[in-house]
Amino acid sequence: MQVTLEVKRVNSEVENGSPYTQGYDLDVPDHFTVLDLLIKVREEEDETLGFRCSCRASICGSCAMRMNGHAGLACKTKLVNVMTSEGLVKVEPAGNLPVVKDLVVDMKPFWDKVHSIQPWLQTKGPQPEAEYLVSADAMQDLTGVMGCIMCGACVSDCTVLEVDKNFLGPAALAKAYRFVGDPRDGADQERLGLYNQYGGVWDCTRCFECVQVCPKGVAPMERIMELREKTLEAGYQNTYGARHTLAFEKLVEHSGWLDELRLVPMTVGFFNIPKLIGMLPVAIRAGYNRKVPPMFHKAIPGVKNFRRMVKKVKDMQKEEKEEA
Repeated sequence: MQVTLEVKRVNSEVENGSPYTQGYDLDVPDHFTVLDLLIKVREEEDETLGFRCSCRASICGSCAMRMNGHAGLACKTKLVNVMTSEGLVKVEPAGNLPVVKDLVVDMKPFWDKVHSIQPWLQTKGPQPEAEYLVSADAMQDLTGVMGCIMCGACVSDCTVLEVDKNFLGPAALAKAYRFVGDPRDGADQERLGLYNQYGGVWDCTRCFECVQVCPKGVAPMERIMELREKTLEAGYQNTYGARHTLAFEKLVEHSGWLDELRLVPMTVGFFNIPKLIGMLPVAIRAGYNRKVPPMFHKAIPGVKNFRRMVKKVKDMQKEEKEEA
């Protein structure tokens, strides 16, 4: 089949080198992956094309890149699944990381953030004579997150990292959950305090991009949500993110509706006058565009039944935790 490959190239070793797009027209078999196509280009068309690859079996994660705007593993992505009806495939380096050359990115910022969450067991108490033993059931919840191959696809497409490089990112926080959830680890309180800070679990906007592009089904966003829950349970409730979550739950449980006017002061603090005054321009613009929510909310019909349902769910969750 005929394929046109467009590669976004850049050589950071060249002073003032700017990105440019280079195209290649090739005739390849139907079973080719994007990585097969790149290798063919480098071996037969242009030996200067730079990219990383190793295992070619979706294990090493080194061939992570953007294909038609979304990150993934080139070795796992078949051409027929990403090429347009005109036979076009666009390939770019992974996002949110410095480009070294063409499709090769510098992974140092990625590994720095993984290292910052302290990705090692921190046990407490007397050491066993042989080894730390844990039941298979206790580790069952961690099997998914331990499948992470650190390819960086989730980091590439993280919308928060595009605007705030301080965010730890989905890969690091998913790895953080792996140790918080490990029954052998004894530093949960300290870990959760670390992840509760600026750039931690509350900065995720739940855009689902990391869930969609993860080649191993780790679902980093879901792990971040579980870390948020554990953070609240650990008593870290005096941050904007924590207060917003608790206020959201309290308001909906009270009337069945979300009272957005009360949500703002409950999140930033009723006595945080400078912060509330600073938000007045936003409120004025919202009013001008007729987007101010109603000042008073009537409880939904049957709100008592709704409250009983909420209480039932909470009781069930409490029982499950006690059994665990």
